[in-house]
Amino acid sequence: MFFNRKSRSHQENKTMASSSLTLPSPPSSLPRNWIHHAFPSFHGADVHENFLSHLVKEFRSKAIDLFIDNDNIERSKSIGPALIEAIRGSRIAIVLLSKNYASSTWCLNELVEIIKCKEEFGQTVMPLFYKVDPTDVKKQTGDFGKVFKKTCKGKQREEIRRWKHALMEVAQILLVIPLFRKTEVEMIAAIVTDVLNKLNLSAPCSDFDSLVGMESHMTIMGPLLRLDFDEVRKIGILGPPGIGKTAIARSLFIRYSQDFQLSVFIDNIKTKYAIPASSDDYSAKLYLQEQFMSQLTNEKDIKIPHLGVVKDRLKDKKVLIVLDDVDNLVQLEAMANETLWFGPGSRIIITTQDHRVLKSSRINHIHMVKLPSYLEALQMFCMRAFGQKDPNDGFGMRACEVINLVGKLPLGIRHDWREALPSLRTHLDRDRDILKFSYDALRDEDKRLFLHIACFFNLEPVDIVEGCLAKCFLDVTQGVRVLVEKSLISIEYNRIEMAELLVHFGRNIVREQSDSQPGKHQFLNKPIDIHEVLSDDKSDSGSVIGIDLNEDTECTTERAFERLSNLQFLRIFGKGSTNLAGSEMTCFPSNFNPKFLAKLHLQDSKLEKLWGEIKPLNNLKCMDLRNSSNLEKLPDLSTATNLQKLNLSYCSRLEELPDLSTDTNLQELNLNYCSRLEELPDLSTATNLQKFYLSYCSRLVELSLSIGNAINLQKLDLSHCSRLVKLSLSIGNVINLQKLDLSHCSRLVELSSSIGSAVNLQEINLEYCSSLVRLPFSFENAVNLESMNLKYCSSLVELPFSMRNLGRLSKLELKGCSMLEVNQANINLESLDELDLSDCSSLKSYHESSTDIQELDPWIGRISRLQKLVLKGMKKLTSLQQLPDSVVELDASHCFSLERLDCTFRNPGIHLNFKSCFELNQEAIDLIIHTPMMNITEMNITWKTEFTNHGRL
Repeated sequence: MFFNRKSRSHQENKTMASSSLTLPSPPSSLPRNWIHHAFPSFHGADVHENFLSHLVKEFRSKAIDLFIDNDNIERSKSIGPALIEAIRGSRIAIVLLSKNYASSTWCLNELVEIIKCKEEFGQTVMPLFYKVDPTDVKKQTGDFGKVFKKTCKGKQREEIRRWKHALMEVAQILLVIPLFRKTEVEMIAAIVTDVLNKLNLSAPCSDFDSLVGMESHMTIMGPLLRLDFDEVRKIGILGPPGIGKTAIARSLFIRYSQDFQLSVFIDNIKTKYAIPASSDDYSAKLYLQEQFMSQLTNEKDIKIPHLGVVKDRLKDKKVLIVLDDVDNLVQLEAMANETLWFGPGSRIIITTQDHRVLKSSRINHIHMVKLPSYLEALQMFCMRAFGQKDPNDGFGMRACEVINLVGKLPLGIRHDWREALPSLRTHLDRDRDILKFSYDALRDEDKRLFLHIACFFNLEPVDIVEGCLAKCFLDVTQGVRVLVEKSLISIEYNRIEMAELLVHFGRNIVREQSDSQPGKHQFLNKPIDIHEVLSDDKSDSGSVIGIDLNEDTECTTERAFERLSNLQFLRIFGKGSTNLAGSEMTCFPSNFNPKFLAKLHLQDSKLEKLWGEIKPLNNLKCMDLRNSSNLEKLPDLSTATNLQKLNLSYCSRLEELPDLSTDTNLQELNLNYCSRLEELPDLSTATNLQKFYLSYCSRLVELSLSIGNAINLQKLDLSHCSRLVKLSLSIGNVINLQKLDLSHCSRLVELSSSIGSAVNLQEINLEYCSSLVRLPFSFENAVNLESMNLKYCSSLVELPFSMRNLGRLSKLELKGCSMLEVNQANINLESLDELDLSDCSSLKSYHESSTDIQELDPWIGRISRLQKLVLKGMKKLTSLQQLPDSVVELDASHCFSLERLDCTFRNPGIHLNFKSCFELNQEAIDLIIHTPMMNITEMNITWKTEFTNHGRL
């Protein structure tokens, strides 16, 4: 083939002599869809025979399979089926363009077919310009143009057009190997290397087959990449160190790089191309551009005189650029600052853990890589340990133990687990360098905040963290923002989350401050360290500011807390809270000094009281004593003037609360399941209270008048207060109330008329208020109400006429309101999109006298935004009229008398439930079955079973 043809200009009508040159058979790794690795197109007379011989020798030594055109291919001016098959069956087409290439119609027709393959199915085309200028090829000028014009004489116009198009297309492919600038040896080496690189990129890749969750990342990246758009787009992949950003980017690169004229993956930029502190930005950018262009074009020792070179070289090239682990804006500005630098369709992918890099570069298309689920983390580990997604027999518990120790960060899951498992609890050496690089880059203030979160505040609400640390840091909010931008923490549902591996890393840093003397650590998290500090009378524990204990330990000295003179944060869970003094502790030692204490967390303790006398609590921001089932009394909290959160839920023996009048900064008070609590403290000064939880306070009879002073209260939960009879009139003063839950208040007879003054009320839940007869007329003022739950208000007779003013009401639940009469004029239909009328067995409309409704009132059909309608259990309903087109879910199950459907379902994808509607006629059944695109698979099975049993089908 390539080298059997001595000169195509003399062979177009001759048979080519056989050659002794043979190439190795295709390797077994050759892609199934390709017959050959490469097809060469050249004009033999222009190329020195030694050059051809040496080149074929190099191809043979590298096991590159070239198509060879032996004697069985008949020569003519038009290429035949066998040659077309060879071109289409080759992964790469090598076009060696020389001065007389265009003198051969054979060569030109080969080129037309090659370009056609490139356009149709992405065949890689590799042009080599041998002693000819690409511009002359593109425009058919110079000596190359003269030869071409001579060939065109007497040819059809359409044939000439195809040749010109092919020459223009091949000339626009980037000149990677400028043959006229190299020696023969260098040219051959460059050609072979480039072919090998292209083959390696195009080979089927199984590197990422074992990466759990990779396909979901590819799905997310699709809409961000939008490869069908011609615009130049930058995409960011953001996440903490070790989460898999590089793997995602490399998988994308391998999948799509062959669709671009040029592609480059520059990895580990943070360490390989770190910006020296002594260099100016311009010099640094010149250096980075030189490295960038060298890798992109595969040219060594490129020198760039100014920063306009990248734009000049690449402005008309479609490129794929991956810049991995960027941590400095200068790096990005040097390599891919402007989209105008690159040709249409180009994509630039940047991986980073610093959101500010993306923000400063105005990159809005961002994939924020989240931690894998527990199951995915377990599968990742099993793939590495066992070569499959499930653990081998007998290793299930051990595999789970590894995940529990290292967390879900993929970096930590890469351990050689059999050797590492015994030391995973204390050593993270393999991954330490990666994490330490990110930690060392922080300012000292941000490092301190990172350690506070790792040792004590992980998974805590943001407002609690900011409140507790306000006096320790200049600007906690800004510090949290920096750690989020650096991907060292994330904010999920208003809670700070740090990956388990980073938590271990941070705690190890603290331990290393003085590994042999735990009393000099700032934080104590390990039971063995806590035991040593609390059991040694002579140890100096003044450095300890935080203790976090969730395992059983003992201290045998009454002076244990006396020496913790700077203690600020104390959290003790479960068994850890029972044995702090060698036996079950019912009270803190009298010498305990909480002067600097900012957070006290004693969940599941056996404490009966905290302490007796008044203690200095000026720094206390959060006190959490939930589930302290033996707690009978709280101490005087008059000094806790900065207290923001008090959680006493499940303190089932607590009968009274201390005076809270001085706790003016209190924002959240949780008294859920304080079942012995009969009276509430005076809340006259609770002007900052935002959340108040009283669920299952079963002895509470009424809400005190002072609640009206909590003008900033947003959420009030009184659910399951079974003795509550009424709300205080002062509830109307709580003008910022948004959510009110009175569900299961079975003795509640009426709501205070002042409730209408709560103009910001959005949601009210009165479910199972079985004694409630009517709603106050003043509801007309609750103009922001969106959701009203009146389920099983079995004594409720009517809805007030004033409800017509609730223009934002979108959800109305009336299930089980067996005595309810509805006048459609009382309901504002404008925004309603969910209506539940199920089990309203005595539902009556304004013009009906029957106690068991047989047809729905026409007003329901006029609810233009109705999306969900529940009619479940309306046993006497016989027919259903036309419903609004907006309905996407209809539940008419257990409507035992329903026969007719006088309607059509026009919403594609509507979900219908007609379970146990045994009386439906055949027309109704046909209508349901033939409703297009609806969800009926499960329902259809139910119908067949039920109707068969009843003789209907």
